[in-house]
Order: sequence, then structure tokens, then C-alpha cells
Amino acid sequence: MNDQGTAAEPAAAVTVPEAVTALGEQGGPDRAGGRRAALAPVALVVAGGLSVQFGSAVAVLLMPKAGALGVVTLRLAAAALVLLVVCRPKLRGHSRADWGTVVAFGLAMGAMNTLFYQAADRIPLGAAVTLEVLGPLALSVIASRRLVNVVWAGLALGGVLLLSGGGFDRLDPVGAAYALAAGAMWAAYIVFSARTGRRFPQADGLALALVVAAVLSLPLGIMESGSKLLVPSTLGLGAAVALLSSVLPYTLELMALRRLPAPTFAILMSLEPAIAAAAGFLILDQALSTTDALAIALVIGASMGAVRSQVRGAGKR
Repeated sequence: MNDQGTAAEPAAAVTVPEAVTALGEQGGPDRAGGRRAALAPVALVVAGGLSVQFGSAVAVLLMPKAGALGVVTLRLAAAALVLLVVCRPKLRGHSRADWGTVVAFGLAMGAMNTLFYQAADRIPLGAAVTLEVLGPLALSVIASRRLVNVVWAGLALGGVLLLSGGGFDRLDPVGAAYALAAGAMWAAYIVFSARTGRRFPQADGLALALVVAAVLSLPLGIMESGSKLLVPSTLGLGAAVALLSSVLPYTLELMALRRLPAPTFAILMSLEPAIAAAAGFLILDQALSTTDALAIALVIGASMGAVRSQVRGAGKR
């Protein structure tokens, strides 16, 4: 299910097989193999983004039935159950630092989901994701030691702001505040996801972190929705949201972060508003303007630039 990363692998380097590295110095097909190895984690990030944003669109449809907090509870609880059954993580043999990382990862994950769905309940999905992605963009600038990543982050930020229509003054201020807070938790999620991937094999750490997040969200969901969470149709949609928005994307991102620098990963998160806008158009009937299309093009261009820089760096290594 997951890439077999080890604790010795640094999160800030792309893993290129030794044979590719040795032969790639001569150029030719082997260098192309190195590029494919570098692009693999990028593909994982894009696939995860598609899954999570279309899952979020389904979650918006579910909110009238279960409430925002109820949707979070269903999503996290179902995802935790699925990964516990699939991964069967070992509870022994981990240090105090390992458990501290998992708990921090779970706290960031639970807070990110709770805050985001509170925002999506008050403002359009595209706007919520646009504000939320400012967290990863800030992380990319702070964590990066390369000027080129700052440039790509700035270009992506320009696209994000353009997608907002030049300002968010017409949005519900409470919803906008929730989205910004979710962005801060998203940045923390990226950091602790990478650390968890280095400390735990396969998706064991993710499964345990989801348990932490589910336990934290359960009282809130019960308080808001109560018995509504047990309606069969609601449970079915909740399971679908869990698979699309948690199980699949979190697993793919965990795999990607084992082989992708955190700043590059954070810049790739700028694709999320574009994906969310597409999901809103296809599922929620939210139309796209010409300005929106231009903003999406800027965001995609920034992400492609980040990917190209990543591939070139892998070729040199």
C-alpha cells in the first residue's frame, strides 16, 4: 500500500536508485529514468489533490444532513478504521519521540479538517481552499533555502490572490478566519506528516495519527449531530468522503513526502484551489470566470516550475 521508506531517508531529498544515479552521469535513457523517479512523488501529490478536493465537494453535499462537525467525525473515524484494519500498526517498539510526533500529526490533522469544514460551511469551496493554501505557501517560503522556490511560491500566491477576485471582503469573515486557521494547520500537517513517514514504516504512523484525530473530533460531532450520524445514507456518504478525502490522499502524500522536499511539496499544494474550483464546477455547479481560469493557469505554471526545478535537482544528484 505504501512506499517502503525507512527512518534513514531524509525528507528533503528525492530518492533516486543507486543504479540510476551511477549510470545517469553518462546521460541518455538513464537520465530519463532519474527524471521519472523524481516525477513519481509529484504524481502522487497531484493524485492526492484530485481525490481530496472532489471528496470535499461530496462533503459539502453531506453537510445539510450531518453538519460540518458531523462530517469531520464521519470522515476521520471511517478513515481511521480502514487504515487500522489494513495496516495493523504495531504499538510496541516506538520511542517517546515517535509517539509525540504521531500525536502532533493527529492534532494537526484533526484541527485542519475541523477548521476547513467550518469554513466550507460558510464560504464557497474554491474560496475556502484558496485561503487555506496560503499556509503551505508560507511554509514553502520559510522552509526553502533556494531562491527559485521563493519565486515559484510568489507566482503561485499571485494566482491564489487572483482566484480570490482581488479580495475576500465579500466573504463571511468568520468563514475566512476559519480557512486561514486551517491553512496554518495544513502547514503543520505537512511538517509532521514528513516526520511521521520517517519514523514509522508504511502507513502505520498515519493510521495511529488518524485515531488521535478521530478521538478528538468524536465529541464535537456527537454534540452537533447526535443520532443523525447513524442514518445509513449518511454513513455511506461519510465513508465515501473518508476514502476520497482522507485514506487515499493522506497515504499518497505520506509516500510523496518521503521522497520530496517539503518546500516543493508545499508549492504543489497551490494546485489545490484550481482542483477545488474544478470540483465546485462539476459537482456543486459553481461557475468559473475568465479571471478564475487565468488564476488557475498561474497556479499550475508555478507548480510546473517547482516540479521542473525538482527534476533538475534530482538529475544533478
